[in-house]
Amino acid sequence: MSSFKISTFKSNINLINSKQKKAGRNNKGRITVPHQGGGAKQNYRQINWARYQKAGLISNFEYDPNRTSFLAKVYHPEQGQLPQITYILAPKGVKVLDRVRTYEFNEKNVFLFPGDRTTLNNFEAGDLIHAVENIPNKGALFARAAGTFCQVLQHDSLEYKKIRLPSGSQRLIRADAKATLGVLANEEHFQRNLEKAGRSRWLNRRPSVRGVAMNPVDHPHGGGQGKTKGGRPSVTPYSWPTKGQPTRNSRKKNNLILTGRKSKNKK
Repeated sequence: MSSFKISTFKSNINLINSKQKKAGRNNKGRITVPHQGGGAKQNYRQINWARYQKAGLISNFEYDPNRTSFLAKVYHPEQGQLPQITYILAPKGVKVLDRVRTYEFNEKNVFLFPGDRTTLNNFEAGDLIHAVENIPNKGALFARAAGTFCQVLQHDSLEYKKIRLPSGSQRLIRADAKATLGVLANEEHFQRNLEKAGRSRWLNRRPSVRGVAMNPVDHPHGGGQGKTKGGRPSVTPYSWPTKGQPTRNSRKKNNLILTGRKSKNKK
């Protein structure tokens, strides 16, 4: 179970925004993401990805309906015009009144603790990190879900660092990109059992229908006399390969990606 207790206090009104549901539809009203609709009303919590504040104290932990990981509310005393209360993703092992800090690229003698954010050049090989930026100052992109983390493998050069992503892929990321030390909490999230269909509807998930049960106009697997197996390799409603086939364009090379994802079929 989690090492900290989720607070029952209401979220800070200055850090939440109303969230309008789209039900998987685009600006033309056409369904572009299937199996979405309904669900409980949610407000969006503003996450402090930039972490411009140098230091802060964790006041409590909160549940966020928009993400699997928990949030930590951080109080920043004497920050001038910067916000004094912000939300960050809660790493595993931190507790109330712990201090979290932000370090810059050129700072020396940095001693990091879970929740501290700094550039990749300040991490040691083998460190577990989360909320990793792909491009400096663009915002966290990798390892933001509950229980996920990236690992610093080695410092290939002064400009790039080799990182292993949660998917198992290895890639080079610039040394001045920022990340946060530690593994994200709530690692038991992926072991939960919804137990009934109603909980899926609360989470904005509508039932999915098999393609072979549809008509030919609705899905490439549809049609036929009686029950059929589709008669072709498994594809999406838009005829893209599914069940793990790679769809990345082989002509578009990215030299920063060193290895691909781990294949579940390999033994």
